[in-house]
Amino acid sequence: MLILATARDSIANFVYALLLVYTILIIAYILSSMFFGMGGRIPYSRWSRSVLDFLRDVTEPYLGLFRRFIPPFGPLDLSPMIATIVLWLVGSIVINLIQG
Repeated sequence: MLILATARDSIANFVYALLLVYTILIIAYILSSMFFGMGGRIPYSRWSRSVLDFLRDVTEPYLGLFRRFIPPFGPLDLSPMIATIVLWLVGSIVINLIQG
């Protein structure tokens, strides 16, 4: 029984780490797109383009689900905030189910 409990805790910790990393990626995508959108990039910089492309490719499929249903309010886009809240709600339910 102790091995099973340890395995469940390890899996739950792994899921928690995935949630945390994905949340950090969403926040990094929001901040970098704001920074680069205001002209904060070096012209023709490969690293900034690569970072922004990576963050967009990783986060946009998930954020796109919420952008279909939640329209932006002027310049303010609330879909990343709601997507992060839903991600943590569902993630906490899954973690609690894993831990038993």
